[in-house]
Amino acid sequence: MTNANLAALSAAGVSVWLDDLSRQLLVSGELEKRMSAYSVVGVTTNPAIFQSALGDSSAYESALAEAVRADRDLDSVVRALTTADVRDACDVLAGVYEATDGVDGRVSLEVDPRLADDTEGTVAQAVELAAAVDRPNVMIKIPATAAGLPAITEVIGRGIDVNVTLVFSAEQYRAVAQAYLAGLEKAAAAGHDLASLHSVASVFVSRLDTEIDSRLADGSGLRGRAGLANARLCQDVYDEVYDTGGRFGALAARGARPQRLLWASTGVKDPAYPDTLYVSGLVTHGTVNTMPFPTIEAFAEHGVLEGDTVRGTGADSRATLEALRAEGIDLDEVFALLERQGVQKFVAAWDDLLATVRARIDEIPSGS
Repeated sequence: MTNANLAALSAAGVSVWLDDLSRQLLVSGELEKRMSAYSVVGVTTNPAIFQSALGDSSAYESALAEAVRADRDLDSVVRALTTADVRDACDVLAGVYEATDGVDGRVSLEVDPRLADDTEGTVAQAVELAAAVDRPNVMIKIPATAAGLPAITEVIGRGIDVNVTLVFSAEQYRAVAQAYLAGLEKAAAAGHDLASLHSVASVFVSRLDTEIDSRLADGSGLRGRAGLANARLCQDVYDEVYDTGGRFGALAARGARPQRLLWASTGVKDPAYPDTLYVSGLVTHGTVNTMPFPTIEAFAEHGVLEGDTVRGTGADSRATLEALRAEGIDLDEVFALLERQGVQKFVAAWDDLLATVRARIDEIPSGS
């Protein structure tokens, strides 16, 4: 039976995506169960998720043994394992993809985070990954770094769907949206069907509160307020950019779709805050919330909907950020720091993933 709270969240226009994937989730049928019981209509992945999956599960043993027999290098082994999981997840979600005309039923796979400052390398790998998965419902994750923005334009221009990750501010999101529009224009010039192109922009929420709270005095009334305020201002930018009276209008006339906002990093880091804070506080139509499963379970158990908690909050959200500046918080410095840290964390997770796969390979008996 479908959980009523998550069904209501979906009915409010928020697509529920699961921020997790593993071979065990796939072979056990657990992913299908979560789709049915918890209204899950998409999946996101990152290097840390794959590192955890490969480190803890015996489900990869045969695939690892096959890779060893094929004498693949370590990076190739990792790509073979992760693209196989994403491909199979795409197949599980294919019905949702078809039923929603490509809006949902999506599975995201990230380019090597070591390419975050390499535009050409990012484009090349995005093309490679999309071809390796070979499913229409895959989205390739590209970071919103200075080098990532032109890569986003180029990859969209080649007709490949993109999940833009590591978005931390409304102005950064504006640059992402402009990169997407430029990509749509390139795609149109190349003869691609704009109606078939989809993208999301992943705005990280809880990490902002964690960093800013660490700079505020204990007991400050501003603690735990930055993440929601900042994300809500991204919605204001979305509503401005995708007004058909502007640049997007000519593209929309050719079937183009807006790049949806995706709320990421929605697991609460501070136990003092409600565990559904970044779900109930970010409800508005036409968005995605990707959640670790404990957050999905928490909302299923006691999540509360209070109508649209995003649109119409612009003035209050701007006031919150101004109050933080008045407290001496340099928001531009925080956003830049979080972007650098985000890349560094994904690179570290990628290195851990490689080390985990190497260790698993070393456990395989010779001749297997």
